[in-house]
Amino acid sequence: MDYSRIDTSQIDRLWELQKAYKAEIGEDAPGEPDKNKLLSAVEKGQIAFFGAFDEGTLIGCCSVTAGFSTFDYAQSGVFEDFYICPEYRHKGVARELVQYAYRESGVSSMTVGCAGCDVEMYRSLGFGIPLGNLLAFGE
Repeated sequence: MDYSRIDTSQIDRLWELQKAYKAEIGEDAPGEPDKNKLLSAVEKGQIAFFGAFDEGTLIGCCSVTAGFSTFDYAQSGVFEDFYICPEYRHKGVARELVQYAYRESGVSSMTVGCAGCDVEMYRSLGFGIPLGNLLAFGE
């Protein structure tokens, strides 16, 4: 298994994983305008995607969006878009991908917001420092 940052040349395969991720968590399928927004954000460096590759095929992904945090007064990252193709699960790929993304993103801390049913999975991957409740604001 190889791990690397996903660049814009891999956007079509990343997009397939994004759609699979959204379907698995019960969200509406994103459309072509969403793909274009994602491509623009990657090009501008607003979000970094990291991937797990099996013989050159992207089989897992995650993203880290960096910003400054007073948690430790340093660059922090929000971990999202975590998806491993089902046939590659329970083989250590997830753990390796999370560690790779953390190292390569250059952040000093990384947070994740997740559904209650995913808390234990994220704890097993190294997200073990509780920071209270994460709530999103939006209209």
